[in-house]
Amino acid sequence: MKAIVMTGYGDVDTLELRDMPEPSVGPGDVKVRVKAASVNPIDWKIRKGSRQGFIPVRFPYVPGRDVSGEVVEVGRDVTRFKEGDQVMGLVNGGYAERVVAPAEAWAPVPRSLDTRDAAALPLVSLTGTQLMEEGVDPHKGDTVLVTGAMGSVGRAAVHAAKRRGAKVWAGVRRKQKSDAAQLGVDGVVAIDDPADLDSLPPLDAIADTVGGETTTRLLPRLKPGGTLGSVVGEPPGAKERGIQVRSILGHPDGKRLAQLGEDVARGELAIPIAKRFPLRDAREAQQTAERGGVNGKVLLTP
Repeated sequence: MKAIVMTGYGDVDTLELRDMPEPSVGPGDVKVRVKAASVNPIDWKIRKGSRQGFIPVRFPYVPGRDVSGEVVEVGRDVTRFKEGDQVMGLVNGGYAERVVAPAEAWAPVPRSLDTRDAAALPLVSLTGTQLMEEGVDPHKGDTVLVTGAMGSVGRAAVHAAKRRGAKVWAGVRRKQKSDAAQLGVDGVVAIDDPADLDSLPPLDAIADTVGGETTTRLLPRLKPGGTLGSVVGEPPGAKERGIQVRSILGHPDGKRLAQLGEDVARGELAIPIAKRFPLRDAREAQQTAERGGVNGKVLLTP
């Protein structure tokens, strides 16, 4: 099968299209013919070597954390899926024509969704949902700020917070304020504009997808004993303020992903897709996504 492999740490020139052995199926596994794979920030962070301490890899390494496609084989212990099913999943080795992962990582693609478009969902929708449900864990009526709310992970976090009955504020860039109204939140604040932060009410929690100085400036807005859930690490000074910090890494959850897929199908959650590239153009796809300025996910299609 064809796959994009990373030959070492470095720039996009370490990504090569190669023939690779097709993965084998274990008793609890599902093999999928990939129709699309998603490009995520973790892909280029691994490529650059900035995650070596957390995610060591062996070369040649096939990047890619989420895919969608058609089931071509299931292990003997698998009963949830059968050949021909359209599925999506949070996996490893997604930049390839075939992917194998445990059955628990996969979810059916709703009939009303294009299977290729579903590749945009697994990592970001699960990460944003887990950030809110496991990291922040808000109660009904809590006031929660989601930073980077117009990003894909942020959109999922907003969706999960609204489902919990929280009062949700969207933290966005100043130029995004008018567009953020589409999120259906209780308030919008430009977190890159210190003057605009005065409009924020006292916060019970922050769901952070941004990090850096921006998040540090927001800490005084948290009530004493407030919670900060983060997918980008703990901000300096948080614990000194008595803030409870919970760091979250997105993890596979096929059942929750199936629910999120249905939410997307009903129009309750939207994860925009900005651009699509053939698998062979993975270098350009990563460069485009890393450069930013695109409104939505970047997909690869074998």
